[in-house]
Amino acid sequence: MGMSVTISEAGGQDAEKILKLQYLCYQSEAELYGDYSIEPLTQSLDSIKAELTTGSVLVARLGDEVVASVRGTVDPDGTARIDKLIVHPRMQRHGLGGRLLDAIERRLGAGGTAKCFQLSSGHRSEQNLQLYRKHGYAAVGAQQVNERLTVVTLSKDADANTFAASV
Repeated sequence: MGMSVTISEAGGQDAEKILKLQYLCYQSEAELYGDYSIEPLTQSLDSIKAELTTGSVLVARLGDEVVASVRGTVDPDGTARIDKLIVHPRMQRHGLGGRLLDAIERRLGAGGTAKCFQLSSGHRSEQNLQLYRKHGYAAVGAQQVNERLTVVTLSKDADANTFAASV
């Protein structure tokens, strides 16, 4: 019988695993946009450790291996910002990204302070954009970063019914 994937809050011991997974996962994004200096590929271990203390970071584990992660924070105005949803390439296209997205929404919305959820993706990252649209997100803005990259911002209203069960 195979192992199942479990989702839980990340701890300090997960920082290095998250950094390595992030580096692996963002290679395809860097290739897609022709830019290997993107922030997820240059982020430091100390920066990830700081994120573990200032926001909500979830990981998905297959046994002891961290195979996916997502981060989020809630601004004082009630905007829940979701960032760096990553899934190991061998685990993609099996629903894990959607499970993590649902889990971070529940986590960030549990206190009732989240009025809306917001995330962003590069304009060429069609699999990411499809996932977000499938989960109710709609484009609310776009910012051209350079001639190769336009960042699309997507948003959806927080629904109190979404938070009935928490991670």
